[in-house]
Amino acid sequence: MQSIADIRKDYKLESLQEDQMAADPLQQFKNWWEQAIASQIDEVNAMTLASTSLDGTADARTVLLKAYDEKGFVFFTNYNSAKSTALDANPGACLLFFWKELERQVRINGVAEKISMKESIDYFDSRPEGSKIGAWASPQSMVVAGKAFLKETFDYYAERFKHGKIPKPPHWGGYRIKPQRIEFWQGRPSRMHDRILYTKKETSWKIERLAP
Repeated sequence: MQSIADIRKDYKLESLQEDQMAADPLQQFKNWWEQAIASQIDEVNAMTLASTSLDGTADARTVLLKAYDEKGFVFFTNYNSAKSTALDANPGACLLFFWKELERQVRINGVAEKISMKESIDYFDSRPEGSKIGAWASPQSMVVAGKAFLKETFDYYAERFKHGKIPKPPHWGGYRIKPQRIEFWQGRPSRMHDRILYTKKETSWKIERLAP
């Protein structure tokens, strides 16, 4: 049986040069995103969201990117969930994409804010019916009596909304992480990885190389 300490991979697909990076990290992310899409990575929009509560407790979970632009990176959740409670108390957050097929990571440090009601409604209306009912049925992050309780609750809302449009629950919506730092990581041989960091200035971005 292989030792955990012996599990390793030598990265060698690509390299990063400062003069080949876009001046704006959102453009650089777009370039990498399109390459990730073209590579047909499974759940390419999966990202780790890390947060810290007011008492200093750190937590992380996987969420799904649903939109991005110059304003930031958007995901959706239950506003009563543990992640929402943490983000409302301490909006500092970090997102991490790991695209192992491309030997790449993108790490985004920024500030979380709730998106507009219209943006949340527009996205909610595009979801499959089962996901809409699930948003009503699940008291996310709360202790429940058992799986039967969740099924009963789901069935209740399925019956309630079977004859009309399913509205967005008031406790459900999106967050936008407004980036302040974005790091692009490309795996390299001998653990001499390329790390290019963008740091937000008033009207521009500072670009620096970090040691691996």
